Amino acid sequence: MKLRKVIKGIIAVSVLATGMSVAPVLAADITITMAAPDWPPTRFMKEHFDKSYTSPAGHTTTLDMDFIPWPSFYERVAASLTSGEQKYQMIVTDSQWLGAFVEGGYYMNLTDKIAADPELTAILQDLHPALVSAYSTYPHKTRAQLEEIGEVPAPGVAYYGFPQFPDTYVTFYRQDIFCHEGEMAAFQNKYGTNLPCSYEDWQDTDWTKWGQVGEFFRRAKGDLLAGVALDDDFYGIAYQAGKGYDFSTMQTNAFIWQQGGDIWDESKMPTAQAEGVVNSDVAVKAFDEYLSYLQYMPPVSQTGQMDIFVIQDLFMQGKVGAIIDWVGLGEPVLDPSASKVHDKSAFGPAPGSRKNDGSIDRTGNIGGQPFVLTTWNEDEVVDEALNVVKWWLNSETQLEAVSNGGQSGLMSVMADPSYNGLRPWNRAHVEMIDWQKDVWHIPEFFELLTQQQEEFDKAITGQISAKEALDAVAEFQQELLEEGDYIE
Repeated sequence: MKLRKVIKGIIAVSVLATGMSVAPVLAADITITMAAPDWPPTRFMKEHFDKSYTSPAGHTTTLDMDFIPWPSFYERVAASLTSGEQKYQMIVTDSQWLGAFVEGGYYMNLTDKIAADPELTAILQDLHPALVSAYSTYPHKTRAQLEEIGEVPAPGVAYYGFPQFPDTYVTFYRQDIFCHEGEMAAFQNKYGTNLPCSYEDWQDTDWTKWGQVGEFFRRAKGDLLAGVALDDDFYGIAYQAGKGYDFSTMQTNAFIWQQGGDIWDESKMPTAQAEGVVNSDVAVKAFDEYLSYLQYMPPVSQTGQMDIFVIQDLFMQGKVGAIIDWVGLGEPVLDPSASKVHDKSAFGPAPGSRKNDGSIDRTGNIGGQPFVLTTWNEDEVVDEALNVVKWWLNSETQLEAVSNGGQSGLMSVMADPSYNGLRPWNRAHVEMIDWQKDVWHIPEFFELLTQQQEEFDKAITGQISAKEALDAVAEFQQELLEEGDYIE
């Protein structure tokens, strides 16, 4: 027994004397299984992790990403969490899911971990405030509420997530036709204003001009477009009008917010109301304007199938002049093997509503996703998952991700002199992120969203009016929220 103690002592002294760390020798292999939507931003994370990640704790760490198609992503994740299988250690989650899955006991409260870790604290302080509000906090705190507290992390606020991919929607447009001299002259002659060609032109483009663009570029097969006869029908504009998931809500909210309307605002509980707010005269007028531009879009827009991927494909096939879509879908547009307009595309901020002072309000729904940790992980796995968070959100990794079609929400990275030049939509991303706000985070968000999407779809497909749709949404939300004691 004494001999064993002496030998152990000699080994310990030798390790200390040589400056070697015991951790790499004893560190366990760790596999982190992460649920992730199947699209370029998460595919790049997996590829880059496999090439460049080194565990600071000495683990041999595997990131096993379960790539799930977007249309079934929420249902698959929800089914896994509620089944009790405890499959995932990390999840890329839409911000709207926070309430449901925090209250369900599935997402880990990271507040104490952040407070105890200077690196995580520094990351949180460097994040754009829209992301801290939407991606991190539950119960949800608006940007204004966090700014009033004046500290990040804010005392008394609970934090759950960090951005895996902060997305914004911007304008994708065909530079070859929007900057064609003949088309520019014809547009000026018809509408008495300029056809947006440069980035600065798009900064001064409101919804009225967006509608004019749609009308102007509606061409039939055989018509000339930029001097070339078309071999198919051509449409000027497209944006989200899909029944699935949130594909019409994400665009409709922009019209409503920009024109002074609102959705039910959980940050004002319990005095906030749905009836009289969701279906206010301002909101109805804004939704009517949203619907009015569908006539200039491809026919699929009025069938409830115009989701973000359909829009992307129509643009890549050269069938639409300008679209509003997420920058996360930009990279394939530049791929010569996939896109007929890879060398003709340019990007600008999305249109907005013109105010009385001439400025343009571009308020819109926040995009992108945070990633979170689940609650059943052992301490060693939690610590390593947070090491992955820190690796992903260091400036070197972030710039590499941006160079490969990703995006950053770190203020310091977006301020890097090279940032706007890394991808052609980056300047627009930096401008649009300032306008972003979020929908509901409460556990009942999916019921709210599903019913709203149903009613919006009826209006989009011409079955009911904008007012009828919003009246039905307001009535449903009022009843649901009163039953849940969210409304007095």
